[in-house]
Amino acid sequence: MSAPESAVWGQALVASALALPVAGSLACVLLGERWSRFVALLLAPVMVAVSIAVAVAVHLNGAAIFLVVGGWRPPLGIQLRADGLASSLLITAAIVVGATTWFAFGDQDESTPRPGGITGARRSASFWPLLLGVEAGVSAAFLCNDLFSLFVALEMLTFAAVPLVSLGGSVSSAAAALQYMLFALMGSFLYLVGVVLLYAACGTLDIGLLGQRSLDDSVVLLALAIMSVGLFAKAALFPLHFWLPPAHGGALPAASAVLSALVVKGAFFVALRLWIDVQPGLLASPAAQVVAGLGAGAILFGSVVALQQTRLKPLIAYSTVAQIGYLFLLFGLLAEPDESTGVAVSSMVLTAAVLQVGSHALAKAAMFLAAGRITDVAGHDRLDGLAGVARILPRCVIAFAIAGLALMGVPPSGGFWAKWLLLTASVETGHWWWGMIIVIGGLLSGGYVYRAVVSMTAAPAEPVTPGAGVIPRGSPWRSRDMAPLLLAMASLLLGFLALKPVKLIQVGRGPTADQHMEATAR
Repeated sequence: MSAPESAVWGQALVASALALPVAGSLACVLLGERWSRFVALLLAPVMVAVSIAVAVAVHLNGAAIFLVVGGWRPPLGIQLRADGLASSLLITAAIVVGATTWFAFGDQDESTPRPGGITGARRSASFWPLLLGVEAGVSAAFLCNDLFSLFVALEMLTFAAVPLVSLGGSVSSAAAALQYMLFALMGSFLYLVGVVLLYAACGTLDIGLLGQRSLDDSVVLLALAIMSVGLFAKAALFPLHFWLPPAHGGALPAASAVLSALVVKGAFFVALRLWIDVQPGLLASPAAQVVAGLGAGAILFGSVVALQQTRLKPLIAYSTVAQIGYLFLLFGLLAEPDESTGVAVSSMVLTAAVLQVGSHALAKAAMFLAAGRITDVAGHDRLDGLAGVARILPRCVIAFAIAGLALMGVPPSGGFWAKWLLLTASVETGHWWWGMIIVIGGLLSGGYVYRAVVSMTAAPAEPVTPGAGVIPRGSPWRSRDMAPLLLAMASLLLGFLALKPVKLIQVGRGPTADQHMEATAR
């Protein structure tokens, strides 16, 4: 297929990647609880196939694929943009949502009252359109190419994610959802104020047009600063992370999986595009080092607090705070060239960012799904009372352990290659202190993962009696325990593919990490 043909097909695929989850969410609302879960189940493999096809089209085209919506070109119209970075993350989102759909489809108990009086039927009727709403929002965040459309995408994520948090039905879930909503609205308000200021100063919000201008005006810099703070709040960057642990730790397992794996990544991706596409000059300013410092603080704070947790789900939630920090370390490394090889280190750092996003999304979704099954069986998630769980749910405990290895950065996981590339970039650019943070964070991650795994694999003081959460042998839904295991295996296998998709990630960007490694070898 020639490049022009791949671009034409790519435009149709880009439109499908955004339209399908929106249509699916609306269909779930119209069809009701009885059929909505089937809509989600049928759509899951379609979205995986479409996202892979988008990546193939981008690779064959050799450049970003643009789609003008409605025939109106920027600055008046809306334009979608699929490059290697966005298409790679689309695949991750589709896989996570697909596995979560498989896991949640097995929850067939529609009559048992839930905490707060929410029955399975009421919960299911709300869950499926919200799940597809999250997929639609994150897809829009990856594909939209103007700052106001990205605002709409972030609001789609917020209005789908906040109700997901409250579906647990308990008072604590409602309080966590309210706190999350307040932080999200604060972030949205700040972002929108920045958008207004930027439009007043530049007359356009198209990222491509803004990137061609010299944005050194004080009003523009103020707008970018305000927008960044709003996005950092939505991404739960330390110290604006307070909403995340109660929200993710108190939600339903399937909801926690997509919240931790995808929702915060949408805000991070928008912030990344704001800094590398709209105003790349900021990366050479002291502000970039401040953001990296916040990322380092997130790694240390989140890891230390995770070590102190006595319950499984809060431990995983604080681990998310820490792992998000690695993503923001790259802001302090992107602007530095490698003078010895003549290859931009930014290519290596962007590759590390995609690997970290993908590895963390897969691993964290696996952890939350596994923790949900473990909590169902044990009746609680206290670490000191989980001894013997591994005998009842071996696949879930194995999934948790493998996902933990990816978070620690143990080879050959995708997390290892992400942290290795960040570590290499920090050493080569002279920012060795960020390398120390990466190493310390990996050791702390090993500590809290080890605590959790040991508690689940320890021999119980008395024989373990399977609880009501155990799915009987022969049940068609017993296979849903494979969902977290497959996600964990995917996070591990990502390390074997780490050097393969690099060229795709760099489509529309600078030199690839392959070229950097070749230059270093020479």
